[in-house]
Amino acid sequence: MNPRLLIAAAAALAASPPPAAGAPAPPRPRITGISHVALWVGDLGRSRAFYKGYLGFDEPYTLGDGGGGVLVTWIKVNDRQSIELFPVNGNTPADGDSLYHLALETDDAQGMLDYLASRGVKGPGGQPLPASAKAGRIGNLNYFTEDPDRHIVEFTQYLPDGWTRRNAGRFMPATRVSARIGHAGITVGDLEASLRFYRDILGFREFWRGSSDGRRLSWVNLRVPDGDDYLELMLYGAKPDTAQLHVLNHVCLEVPDAAAAAAALGARAPPPGCRAPAGVRTGINRRRQVNCFDPDGTRIELMEPATVDGRPAPSSGAPAPVRG
Repeated sequence: MNPRLLIAAAAALAASPPPAAGAPAPPRPRITGISHVALWVGDLGRSRAFYKGYLGFDEPYTLGDGGGGVLVTWIKVNDRQSIELFPVNGNTPADGDSLYHLALETDDAQGMLDYLASRGVKGPGGQPLPASAKAGRIGNLNYFTEDPDRHIVEFTQYLPDGWTRRNAGRFMPATRVSARIGHAGITVGDLEASLRFYRDILGFREFWRGSSDGRRLSWVNLRVPDGDDYLELMLYGAKPDTAQLHVLNHVCLEVPDAAAAAAALGARAPPPGCRAPAGVRTGINRRRQVNCFDPDGTRIELMEPATVDGRPAPSSGAPAPVRG
């Protein structure tokens, strides 16, 4: 079964009943970090060459699609974070966006489900949320929601017998260019709507705003409520084209030294069709970074965790763009 149908099937389960009139809303459980970012890929072989051979990660497990092909495969970053690769199919977004979904880790999937239902959160396509959190094929609890920009947001809880915890300490070779997903970037057309979802409902904490030109806001950074990972809201006015979506929707891999990371990659040949990184640069946030691009053009950002001099970058007061 393809991944879109899996999500639709999960969303079609019995809806969670609303809380009784006058009953207190359930509390929000902890959201501890980014579990994974799932990407559509056009050629799985080339993507494996990029994420494994070039970036140096390992591939701990793969699920078949029931017809002899691959439904999804995992690129392990650390014991709690990964990049999931889904070969494109008939349900790939028509705009060519390579971002399939973003997953957040919670330590109480059922409690989070009850909380989200009480706040009116829906599943993909406006479908009702399921009544209960079920274990998926790799043994973790998970279900899918949707944010105001129609990005699919998965919630997952790692169970003791799930594949994630059973493989703790394994599949993390010394060749991997990074040991952590620091943040994920997602496109946002309506900042206030996104803030109502991520800040007001999910409890994310805003800590920085940036502008590329000083006139219009470009980025808003929101940290998960119970951890250090964060989302970077990539703001736009006019709808981005496919090439822009691949740059804006991105994965940031944290590295202690961007120059050392660039040197390590310089000793490896990128797969055919992948352009070599442009070199180290300092961003508006005053952190050094290196931008790589996978075979589908999706940006993989390697970035240091601190600013160049240890002082925080000033936050921008520029207005948010107006969606055209």
